[in-house]
Amino acid sequence: MEQIINRLALLREAMKQQGISACIIPGTDPHAGEYIAEYWKERQWISGFDGSAGTAVVTLNGAGLWTDSRYFLHAAEQLEGTGIELMKQGLPETLEILPWLATQLKAGEKVGVNSQMFSLNGYASMKTELKMNELELVSIDLPAKVWIDRPSLPLNPFFVFDTQYAGKSTTEKLTLVRAEMKKAHAEVFVVSALDDIAWLFNIRGNDVDYNPVVIAYALVENEKATLFLAPEKLTQETSVYLQNQGVTVASYLAIYDELKQLSPSKSVLVDGGKLNQALFESIPTGCAIRNTMSPVFKLKSIKNEVEMDGIRRAMVKDGVALTRFFIWLEENLKTDTLSEISVSDKLREFRSEQENFVGESFGTIAGYAGHGAIVHYSATPESDVKLKTENIFLLDSGGQYLDGTTDITRTVALGTPTVQQKVDFTLVLKGHIALSTAIFPVGTRGSQLDILARKAMWDLGLNYGHGTGHGVGHFLNVHEGPQNIRMDENPVVLQAGMFMSNEPGLYRTNQYGIRTENLIHVVPAQKTDFGQFLKFETVTLYPIDQVLIDIDLLTDAEIEWLNDYHKKVYDSIAPKLTGDEREWLNRKCARLRR
Repeated sequence: MEQIINRLALLREAMKQQGISACIIPGTDPHAGEYIAEYWKERQWISGFDGSAGTAVVTLNGAGLWTDSRYFLHAAEQLEGTGIELMKQGLPETLEILPWLATQLKAGEKVGVNSQMFSLNGYASMKTELKMNELELVSIDLPAKVWIDRPSLPLNPFFVFDTQYAGKSTTEKLTLVRAEMKKAHAEVFVVSALDDIAWLFNIRGNDVDYNPVVIAYALVENEKATLFLAPEKLTQETSVYLQNQGVTVASYLAIYDELKQLSPSKSVLVDGGKLNQALFESIPTGCAIRNTMSPVFKLKSIKNEVEMDGIRRAMVKDGVALTRFFIWLEENLKTDTLSEISVSDKLREFRSEQENFVGESFGTIAGYAGHGAIVHYSATPESDVKLKTENIFLLDSGGQYLDGTTDITRTVALGTPTVQQKVDFTLVLKGHIALSTAIFPVGTRGSQLDILARKAMWDLGLNYGHGTGHGVGHFLNVHEGPQNIRMDENPVVLQAGMFMSNEPGLYRTNQYGIRTENLIHVVPAQKTDFGQFLKFETVTLYPIDQVLIDIDLLTDAEIEWLNDYHKKVYDSIAPKLTGDEREWLNRKCARLRR
């Protein structure tokens, strides 16, 4: 508490010295990452708030922390006594950051931001809006001036992701990228997203939590590719590998000078939604800028055959681990010793026994009863509750295997479910099946399919606030674009080879939450006189809890889908199990009959 107050005082002193009236500090990094290294956690350092989403704003006389409903309670606890006001995003009475600043500052005053933490597009939009209110945006890293005991950047060595898993070599991928650059009339491509770099250069690391990426930048030119990273991260093996792939290596921050030295006649491709403003400012003003979606972003979303096969192998292993975990959960539930945190730890233990397991793909969401209604709940020692033989339990988890990345949510009854719980669960299941069985023409966008997952709920005036599906990487980020399935419009069309989640849900505040999530794979369906059609292959392999199903709400076709799915689950996983485990799984996959 006192520490935060002192930090705010130091920051305000630095602001006065620089003539800055307000400082915006987001919870991001220079690579637009979801998970970030300790070195870049400026917002957490200045506010004490450690949630994954939120932005701090400090003026000379006050401060606010903007975050969404997932973190209202958590943020309120962490901000108490700091003098930082919690600004609850999404509520009608809460002004967004820039309109709020317009009420706090006078015309001509300056707003400071660390331009490394804002994308080119985001920075331009912010500058325009502030200018309309006669405020000036200034690029300055104020936290760096006062955060003297800042952690260092990770220097962990990375490793080569072999083509036996990746399917294509870096040389082959660079050829594909250069072909896309040519289409965009670009001679230089600036790559800043860590998962794009990991995919393109077939490297993986452990610089941040959950995503096996390496902190680096890259430049791709017609005849040259340069990887910018800390030299301490290189080993003899990785140095030789990169050299053999025709990749030049330079120090991490050398990219700034490299960009400044570009000929003003060059055309430079940047992804304005990802490239940070500070890096963009290093490009000579004479260069022609091609601001478009990263070609790597698009290329890596469509998996090759080797990646597809790997993901299917990972799903079998994940199914085996989940089967053993849920058997253990049933056997130990009556001991009254299990809690949200302890079962999360145990699930990780079961996954770690599988071949090629590297780690979790995100922090496990283990929500018992009312906690299940908090969509992105994360159990802490303070919130951790015991599991009882009553109510329902939502478990959203995933694994990182060399073969692929998994993400699965199952909601299970720990006691006898209520009528309402069964109705709610079945409505979610109907939506899940409707999306799973969709057949759609080439050119379809995710937003056009989202209604399928919601209609059964909408018919009864019910809904959920999150997206229905996100893209998933191959031993990379569990949240990967550019494709998704949600109500918001996204111009990216679904293409064969894309993997996504299918995760409708229903949440009753302080009672329980329900979500059923499998990963689905876009595959060709049929070609007719009306064109090529696509469909989804469900790749996740673990049974859906039939205790929670109200069979009267399902159609015959939905029951058939569920029975076919459970047969596939059993046939895929059973050969990897012991006799007792197979018997248990056979009961969970029993045919559902009216």
